[in-house]
Amino acid sequence: MNDAQLLDPQTKEGALSFARRFVRSDAFMLLFREGMGLVEQTAAYLDGDGRKEAAALPREVALTYATESMRLTTRLMQIASWLLVQRAVAEGELTAEQARTEHNKVKIGDPMIAPAEHIVAQLPERLRDLMAHSQRLQARLRHLESQMSGAETRNEARNPVQDQLASLQARLGLTH
Repeated sequence: MNDAQLLDPQTKEGALSFARRFVRSDAFMLLFREGMGLVEQTAAYLDGDGRKEAAALPREVALTYATESMRLTTRLMQIASWLLVQRAVAEGELTAEQARTEHNKVKIGDPMIAPAEHIVAQLPERLRDLMAHSQRLQARLRHLESQMSGAETRNEARNPVQDQLASLQARLGLTH
């Protein structure tokens, strides 16, 4: 393998090299702690203040609260599963092939269509914050997953938002 392949996450070898380096990096451990911390914060909120806040909502908003809290929980379980598989690879508990098999079972889901803004605005602020944080984290993991799998191709249409995210990740040491 040459240096260009090592630096190029678009090749299979580059993707594997990136994946191996990333899961052993400090950046991954920060991401892992962020994800697992978000799971804990959300659980504490939904079991505590969230219950009280939901009980005080009008019926139509309470239905949205229930739906969005289930979506949030599902999203966070996908995130936690992805992070735990990556950590298992980093610690040598799983091989890269076993990790690919696990990822085929549990993938970071596509973003779901959000309810109308005027309805979301009626939800408790803390729930909205948790939803937004989980959606940002989900987008980051989807991007990382595509880099690690080498699924992105150079011929895909350029997305300026993704380009900005990639630039930020590079500056934070999350790529190459």
